[in-house]
Amino acid sequence: MPATDLSLLIEAAYEAGKIATRYTGPRAKRWDKPGGAGPVTEADLAVNEMLERDLSSNRPDYGWLSEETEDSSDRLNREKVFIIDPIDGTRNFVEGSRTWAHSIAVAEHGEVTAAVIYLPMRNLIYAAAKGQGATLNGEPIQTSDPGIMHEAEILAAKPNLDPRHWQSGNVPVFVKAYRPSLAYRMALVAQGRFDGMLTLRPSWEWDIAAGDLILREAGGLCTDRLGQDLRFNNAHPRLNGVVAAGPNLHGQIFIHLDPRGPGLPG
Repeated sequence: MPATDLSLLIEAAYEAGKIATRYTGPRAKRWDKPGGAGPVTEADLAVNEMLERDLSSNRPDYGWLSEETEDSSDRLNREKVFIIDPIDGTRNFVEGSRTWAHSIAVAEHGEVTAAVIYLPMRNLIYAAAKGQGATLNGEPIQTSDPGIMHEAEILAAKPNLDPRHWQSGNVPVFVKAYRPSLAYRMALVAQGRFDGMLTLRPSWEWDIAAGDLILREAGGLCTDRLGQDLRFNNAHPRLNGVVAAGPNLHGQIFIHLDPRGPGLPG
């Protein structure tokens, strides 16, 4: 019997972890991408090569979108597409941190249907399939949903506290926290370790596709900064930020957000 998409992604994630952990982080060869797009290492490329080879051979009809593969419009004509970040948190990988992840997802007609976020150095594997709930290391997980925003612990980098993002320039009170790796932040909210997360700048699809499904299957809401559902496999694979939390807290955040604040141009 053919493997389900989720079991295929889980197997691929474990293999990705074996490859990435063969490298020593700070000693891995690295380059800076043009245009200030950040670093890439030989580990990113090795993981990407394996994933593209193995996943595409198992699902030859699926399209391919990865941070480390030159994009092609061919994926736009496919019903299903892999959306991959070989190593989310490359800067942390280079520094020798344990907090980096493999983010692997399948989207069908713009909606993510299977997803895995794997942190091999922390032995954490988050997974979800549409309609089947979300798990951490095989155990079900669920988002939290505090009743009062000022008691909520929300993952948000400092730029998200720019008053221009908020109604009348008033940044709401909440407990602020931060973790590297956007995929990991989304997974932590799905797990209920944190109550919400937000990134109000344009976000690449490969950073957030897996987290979107894992969060929703854990009972949370995951939208862009305007409250719109996230849709994937766009011609320009960048979305207008991410706001993720339990339903009650998600609504409270949007009471304070200013939709006219900085976001995607146009």
